[in-house]
Formats: sequence, structure tokens, C-alpha cells
Amino acid sequence: MLLRLAPIPLLIAAACANTEKAIFLGPATINIPSAHPTLDDLHIDVLTPSDSAIRTHLDARFPNVSLPHGKATWLILDELTVGQRYEVRVCWAATQPTAFRMATYEFQTVFETPELISELSEYSWSRQSLQGHQEPHHEPSRNPRASGSEREASVLFLQILAAADYYTMNKTLMRDVPPVYVDIILDPFVFNVLPRSLLPTVGYIVVLAIASWFISRHISIWIRDAAAETARDKKTQ
Repeated sequence: MLLRLAPIPLLIAAACANTEKAIFLGPATINIPSAHPTLDDLHIDVLTPSDSAIRTHLDARFPNVSLPHGKATWLILDELTVGQRYEVRVCWAATQPTAFRMATYEFQTVFETPELISELSEYSWSRQSLQGHQEPHHEPSRNPRASGSEREASVLFLQILAAADYYTMNKTLMRDVPPVYVDIILDPFVFNVLPRSLLPTVGYIVVLAIASWFISRHISIWIRDAAAETARDKKTQ
């Protein structure tokens, strides 16, 4: 009975959260100058393999002519390894219906594309004005190496587009879309095969498989011995 009920919590957990992801390779390194403007001057969050998760609120909008895929949020993916595969995920509650799109861009692509650099600049200015009215603990997540001396690094911009995906008779919710509470996670692949976050699961499955093999072998030997003993008893009789 317990075995039949065991998967139920897993199904409930799966129904209570949504995930959108993008997979990419670490780009070639570029020179990151120490003179201003620096990456810190953008005032946007930074994800690195060692500081790989952020829990925050993302602004969302209903799609329209000017925002066909919703409101844009920008982050920096820093300290990447050239040629290594990564997965970046956005996880949010199913109680906040939202359609997410994610894309990664190299620095040169962003600065050479008017639409992208304009969108990034607008988001950066909005972050600066917002931080001016917040307490110090609301400072964006930053990479301490980003504000040091000049360096070579594999870096990407991450663009997240959030579009409200619901309809309600509540006029307030239709007019003002509430921010979406999300986890943003950068997950490196191990040997470019398996996301690092799945290693504990794989280890558990391997241990379970080995234990099951030994248990089944022990049971089969016990059954075989019991059958042989029964056969001997019949012959004796």
C-alpha cells in the first residue's frame, strides 16, 4: 500500500511548479576592462557556476505590439568555461501562469544589435532607479571578480522574457500583472553529458540498482535451496 502511495507526493510536486530552460555552450573568452563602465555599472544580477542560483521576482506583462513576448529581464552569466555545456532554468509556481522565453547572447552581439542594447539599457536604468529606493540588502547579486583588475573571461548575457498567460474577470489583475516569484539556476554539465544537479539522483539510482541486484540474487539462492530441499524430502519419503 505504501509503495502505491509513494509516487503521489512526486506528482503533487510536479504539478505545483513549472520550469523553462535553455542549454548553451560557454563562449570564447573576451577582455573585461577594469575601467568604467564595468559590468557592475549595469546593476544587474550575475550568475556563476559557484554562485549559481537566484530567488527573485520578475516583472511580467501581457503581450502587445511593443512587447510581443512580454517583459525582459537581463542577467550576466560569468566565469563560464569555454566549450562547456550549461543549462539555465527558470522555475516558478503554477499558481502564477506565465510564458517564459530565454536566450543567451555574446557581448558583441548585444552591443551590435540596436534592439538588444536598447532593451538592456532600459532594464539597467530601471534597476538603478529601483535600487535607489531600496535597502542595502536588496543589492543585485554580483561577481566579486567583476570589479577587480582587467581580466579574460567567458561571459554571456541572459535575456528572460516573461509574458502573463492568464485571463480573469479581476480587472486589477488584468491591468497590473503581479511580479512572478522565480528561481533562476545555472547548472553546469558534468563531462558535457549530465547536469550537475542530477548527480545525486544518478548516484541514488546506481546504489538502488546494485542493492536490488544483491537482494534479488540472495532471494533467488534462497528459493533454489528451498526447492532443492523439498525435492530431497520427497525422494526420502
